[in-house]
Amino acid sequence: MTKITFPVEAGHIMLFARAVGDTNPVYHDAEAAKKTEAGGIIAPPTFAQAVAQFDPEYPLRWRPGQPWFGSGKTPSGVEKRSGGGGGLHAEQHFEYHRPLRPGDVLTVETKSGNTWERESKRAGKLTFRETIKEYRDQNGELVVTARSVGVTTERPVDQG
Repeated sequence: MTKITFPVEAGHIMLFARAVGDTNPVYHDAEAAKKTEAGGIIAPPTFAQAVAQFDPEYPLRWRPGQPWFGSGKTPSGVEKRSGGGGGLHAEQHFEYHRPLRPGDVLTVETKSGNTWERESKRAGKLTFRETIKEYRDQNGELVVTARSVGVTTERPVDQG
């Protein structure tokens, strides 16, 4: 169980919205946002995932002097695994209990969820693991519940 503190800032919201190509003024224009149902700047739906930038153990972040998996076709600095299959991100769900707003300071707690298995003709046993992140604001109120599912395969997928 990991806990991370995550400050929500207007500039971070704006940069996140730009990075995902969302030009909705509710994410960056305070005057326009005041005139909407939201009543002010709010964060885009997947913004909660930006907590990774505040997690010192986030596995996909590059670290100086350490091998890094990277995001290209071939890993940079990590030896290819032999045997076994691979892993992938299978699902992501965000349940908002209220919008995230600049000034919120979130505490994010990560918990293990359900685990289940299925059999695959092309990759053998598939193991699914659910991870649940609860985002609570500075008052301890639950703001977002995020559920993700990852899957690992018993062996590389048979291309035949």
